[in-house]
Amino acid sequence: MTTTAPATTQKKDKPLGQSQFSVAWQQFRKNRLAQAGGLMLILLYVMAIFAPFIAPDALSSYSTSNITRFHPPTPIQFRDPDTGAFTRPYVFKYTQQLNMDTFVNEFKPSAERCPLYFGVRGASYKILGLFPGNLHLFGTNKEECSVYLFGGEDLGRDLFTRTLYASQISLTIGFGAVLITTLIGLMMGAMAAYFGGVVDTIIMRLVEVLAAIPYLFLLLLLRSVFPRDINPILALYVILGILAFIGWGGLARVTRGQLLSVREQDFVSAAKSLGASDNRIMWRHMLPTLTTYVIVTTSLAIPSFILLESGLSFLGIGAVEPYASWGSLLKAAQDGGLSSLNTRPWVLIPGFFIVFTVMCFQLLGDGLRDAFDPRKRA
Repeated sequence: MTTTAPATTQKKDKPLGQSQFSVAWQQFRKNRLAQAGGLMLILLYVMAIFAPFIAPDALSSYSTSNITRFHPPTPIQFRDPDTGAFTRPYVFKYTQQLNMDTFVNEFKPSAERCPLYFGVRGASYKILGLFPGNLHLFGTNKEECSVYLFGGEDLGRDLFTRTLYASQISLTIGFGAVLITTLIGLMMGAMAAYFGGVVDTIIMRLVEVLAAIPYLFLLLLLRSVFPRDINPILALYVILGILAFIGWGGLARVTRGQLLSVREQDFVSAAKSLGASDNRIMWRHMLPTLTTYVIVTTSLAIPSFILLESGLSFLGIGAVEPYASWGSLLKAAQDGGLSSLNTRPWVLIPGFFIVFTVMCFQLLGDGLRDAFDPRKRA
């Protein structure tokens, strides 16, 4: 009598043939902080793209007759103060009164209400410089009654509006600079590692020369050679572009060091024997082994350029009037001295956006590093 053993099926926790990105995505989904950082960054960039629509006013709109210098934030009310029932959102109109003790105009809420509406027609704009419009997300129908969610700045302009517009410069400038740095650094590092010899020597000596250039001196020199009537945004992009163009040395060194060992691997020798071109071997076979490092480095390099732009604007080299960036808004707050801390702290809100954005990039970068690191996988 023969017995047949029942066939056993082996469970597989993970399907075979998963790519590196699919495994990394599964690991990334376990990191809640990294996901939160990524979602917050998506929200910030969406707000920057649609800033003209979200903002209730234009970038440099202010009144020459009704000066609202350092207007306090206007909280949005949802209840009727008399009955306590929910009503249409509204804000109180503020009036200025002279304080006879300090001889400073102070803002006091009056009894007049200013209802808020969605889809209010206002200042004209162009989203992404292509799509014109004049519809704003919210606002009031009274010209003499404005909404100051973040308060006003030294000229009475809406700080919420200027913060949204400033995010367009502060957030987008990092991508362009990092893209230039990454492409040049990867190309130079791969060429130095693959060809070696004279090419390696020339590239490494060039890296040493670029590393010896003092950044602050270069910034002042570049800004001084531009004509005075040049567009400040154009000057800022040119300066950061030059800094990105000469800032690829560190990435090139790391790329060269890691690809020197990859060059001796069997799959590179096999590609050479099959007649693959040098460009194909470098870009299709060698550089993909640095995917983890490039993703993490890029996610951490973008906030460094955001801080660099903020520092330049803070020094008056970057975005100046009539444009705005988070750094230039902080520069205006710094000009107020200690009053920016004790009497009008809302002018420091752009600094919060800088800290918050850098923190989100750090969380996202740490999550990507753990997701692509095989030693971190459970």
